[in-house]
Amino acid sequence: MMVSTMEPENVLVFGSMPKTQMIQSSHLVCSNFSRLTNASVFYSSSPLTLMLPLLLLQLSLGSAAILVTFYLLRPFGLPLMLAQVLGGVLLGPSLLCRIPGLLNMIFPIRSFLLMDVVSTMGFMFYFFLVGVQTDIWLLKKITKKSFAIGFFSVAVPMILTLGMSLLWMQFNVNPNEKKKVDSLPEIAKAESLVSFQIVSYYLSELRVINSEIGRVALCSSMVSTLCSTCVVTSNILWNQSKDDLSRFFQSICYGIIFASLVCCILGPLLLWEMKHTLGGQPLKQGNLVVLFIAVLMSGFWGHSFGLNIYFGPLLFGLIIPSGPPLGSALVEKLDVITNWVLMPLFFVKFGLAVDIFALSLKTYFKVQFFALLGAFGKFLGASLCALSCQMPQRDAIVLGFFMTFQGVIELDLFRLMKRKQIIGDEAFSAMCLTALIGSGVVALVVPCFYDPSKRYEGYYGRTLAHSRHNSELRVLVCIHEEQNVPSAINVLATLKPTKQSPIAVYMLHMVELMGSATPLLIRQKRPKKLSTRTRGSAPIIDAFKIFEENHDGLVSVSPFISVSPPQTMHEDVFQIALEKGTSLVIIPFFKKFHVGGAVYMNKRSLKIANQNVLDQAPCSVAILVDRGTLKTLHAIWAGWSSSEVAVIFLGGADDQEALALAAKMTGCQNINLTLIRIIYDGDFPDKYMEGIRNDNESLGQFQTNISGNTCAKYWEEVAKDGPGTASVLRTLENQYDIIVVGRRHYDTFPLLSGLTESNENKELGVIGDMLASSDFLGNTTILVVQQHTDNSHSE
Repeated sequence: MMVSTMEPENVLVFGSMPKTQMIQSSHLVCSNFSRLTNASVFYSSSPLTLMLPLLLLQLSLGSAAILVTFYLLRPFGLPLMLAQVLGGVLLGPSLLCRIPGLLNMIFPIRSFLLMDVVSTMGFMFYFFLVGVQTDIWLLKKITKKSFAIGFFSVAVPMILTLGMSLLWMQFNVNPNEKKKVDSLPEIAKAESLVSFQIVSYYLSELRVINSEIGRVALCSSMVSTLCSTCVVTSNILWNQSKDDLSRFFQSICYGIIFASLVCCILGPLLLWEMKHTLGGQPLKQGNLVVLFIAVLMSGFWGHSFGLNIYFGPLLFGLIIPSGPPLGSALVEKLDVITNWVLMPLFFVKFGLAVDIFALSLKTYFKVQFFALLGAFGKFLGASLCALSCQMPQRDAIVLGFFMTFQGVIELDLFRLMKRKQIIGDEAFSAMCLTALIGSGVVALVVPCFYDPSKRYEGYYGRTLAHSRHNSELRVLVCIHEEQNVPSAINVLATLKPTKQSPIAVYMLHMVELMGSATPLLIRQKRPKKLSTRTRGSAPIIDAFKIFEENHDGLVSVSPFISVSPPQTMHEDVFQIALEKGTSLVIIPFFKKFHVGGAVYMNKRSLKIANQNVLDQAPCSVAILVDRGTLKTLHAIWAGWSSSEVAVIFLGGADDQEALALAAKMTGCQNINLTLIRIIYDGDFPDKYMEGIRNDNESLGQFQTNISGNTCAKYWEEVAKDGPGTASVLRTLENQYDIIVVGRRHYDTFPLLSGLTESNENKELGVIGDMLASSDFLGNTTILVVQQHTDNSHSE
């Protein structure tokens, strides 16, 4: 026989169940645990009478309900967190458990001992991940503007809601509602709080975390969270001390002592762990287990000190550096098991305590009023303060919306308030529904009201074709990993920097964000020491530094490091491109090919970044397809060996841009350039005439520029259709080190007929895809160029 201490709301919801005996108080439940397993339907025994099979069913139902809800909400752009909360509510008495007998069968009160244990374990690791993903160094980036926005985002709603609750209490004349009215100040405080983790989560889900307004919202929400933490912590400790000032300060001292012990005991363990991961080595299984044990022990120690069991894992997570290498490894290992296996039981347990049918309209509208008042206060405090800081009106309004988001942190606070009997069942259900509906509505409204990509609409960006001949060429080179460096530098080496036309290279190392809620865009100034998160960029920066030194002042390199999710990496690319006025962005293709054309590496997450850059870039873009290293880097830089470059010209704006890029390569003594024009053997329809005239003008200008140049030549090939074009391309077998080609061509172009159906990689276009996946080009590097235009071209 075992005794489980139950939360009051669980007992009130479930009442007395079969084979369950209530002992002495309504907070204790006795149940027989003599058998956990060994039941079978073949022996006329139901597995649901035993604890372990019942727990497995509850876990499965929780995960399945959240998964189904997530897929139903995904077309509306709503994030996973809303699906988790809604899935738990729908499993409870608000929907599924209203079926007679189902509540007693699947969620009997005797099962809550194991449910409590598993859900608490899940929430412990959730708080640990919250700590790991929180970048405490963001505090250094807080400006006067973000501090003011964050402070007033909490202060204004606190004043409005507390003031209104005190007025409500003053004019309450119904003695039967005194207890409900007395809880209004606590509801007012809870509805005025802002959570950094929730705001950053929604910013990431809405794909605005890398935008300027997203960065302001992150810093502001960090300030708001500090203010909210002070309010919540002091309120909880004061209630626990039962208005005893000495006990209140005693609890604060215990918290400080515990925090010091965590830093002194687990800190050295963390430093030892980091020594094994900073060198680029993967996190070993044994080291990972040590960290997991440390998480459990931090919860145990915190509980022993009389603190909340989640405080220890949260504090331990905060002292772990977010992002790569250690934070990323931990999040990668824990994310799925926490969010999809352990946490669903927490949401199920939470949803079982929410019964919308037991909620009176009077209570709901009362709580809804204070919730809306709190949200309005956050919106008003953030937006008005942002406007006073000269932020654009639309951005200020959107920032106000961002600060109103609520999520799991707030729901757990509501649950704590109910367990402490600060609020009743109806108020709890009303607050949870209000948070769910409010966050869902804001998540739907914000994308309609604010789209970061619209910043580039109407912007006629720089192109190579329209740049002045003797002017500085500004190129943004994006690097995903060290293997991209040789090909990227080899392409830059062919661009012939001179005193009249030097090259300014802005190198952006794009690091996929994992294990952190805060993206970074770092302007790296050598020889500044790199942080633990960006130390992997050192070899890449050093390679570009050597390239710069080998060109005697004709090339300048400015390194940047972007740590962000693939969905928003393009925002950093565009920010640098606009700020520096680049004419070309070079990005590596997300696939890598063997010499024979077979794919040997495929980073699907980077495909999103590539496509976003192609769709919205404010300047021309070139996709670099790596099929193997050309030659030794130093040989090409120093001019010790020649490089063969070919340009394939069919027609269109992108081919004209490829031609303009080729013009930058002419005149370099160790670059042999060949322009190959494939001409259609037939009559063009009238709709192509204007484009053909532009093509001929570009070709005529190019031929004039290379006249008398023995290192550049031009020839023409004739083809009738797509197969004819493919035959011409096959004649290039193993002749060239670099091939430059345009990405897009004329719509229904005869020279591409029959080839578009086999275009697997749309990012490369028809010709680029054919060359990249070919088996006849050896280790030739392919450069696929797209010209920036006001309107998109047809593929």
